[in-house]
Amino acid sequence: MSKGFAYFKNHPFAAIVKCLVWLAAIITAVVLIFLIGFIAVKGIPNLKPSLFSLKYTSDNVSLMPALINTLIMTALSLVIAVPIGIFAAIFLVEYAKKGSKLVGLVRITAETLSGIPSIVFGLFGLLFFTTALGWGFSLLSGSFTLVIMILPLIMRTTEEALLAVPDAYREASFGVGAGKLRTIFRVVLPTAIPGILSGVVLGTGRIVGETAALLYTAGTVAKVPSSLLGSGRTLAVHMYVLSSEGLYMDEAYATAVVLVVVVLLLNGLSSLLAGRLMKGQK
Repeated sequence: MSKGFAYFKNHPFAAIVKCLVWLAAIITAVVLIFLIGFIAVKGIPNLKPSLFSLKYTSDNVSLMPALINTLIMTALSLVIAVPIGIFAAIFLVEYAKKGSKLVGLVRITAETLSGIPSIVFGLFGLLFFTTALGWGFSLLSGSFTLVIMILPLIMRTTEEALLAVPDAYREASFGVGAGKLRTIFRVVLPTAIPGILSGVVLGTGRIVGETAALLYTAGTVAKVPSSLLGSGRTLAVHMYVLSSEGLYMDEAYATAVVLVVVVLLLNGLSSLLAGRLMKGQK
């Protein structure tokens, strides 16, 4: 094995692959820096107190109602999707038979759903949640549509995180007399927490940045509804509406800055939570 590795390391093709890897990393970093820098340069000078008024008007073009709606829909979607996704992954990894046709079908279905364009989910939400169930354009319709969108992502990332837990951990737990359920919740899940939170972070990012699906389900009303059955726009939809009108481009760039900050804060909070959970586990 060591000879083969040394041969590959000294082979000219290895240098080419290394250069390609470095080039891909540099391009990714440059694109990210350029994107954040462009948004910051365009948006930060346009941030002003009137954008954070509690009530939206055509004069202040406040983003605060959209920010509140974004937080509400993110929390509601995650509360529904995360438990279902985690329990589904536990079933596939810990209880389903190896090589089961059901497991293969579920995985293919999840991967297929992950590749469907968001506007298709929006049309489904419009026909089912908005029209068939009679919820209308509401935060509830939008949240359930987002649940369907992020559920395959959370389920697949949780499944991979559970599969990455060594079987020795399970065997050691069984060896001291712990049952299967206790082993899952006391040994397997705590070990898989970083991977699970990665899926939650990715799902959160998709929720916060979603636009097409919410136009057909949550609506574009610029206010905080009195109930979950009321219509309201999120930050991404708010930014889309402002830019499509062409009258508030400065405010649209400012909204983009706030949107980026919200995503970074949510990701940072998740990373902090994962770190503390891992420290507590140790």
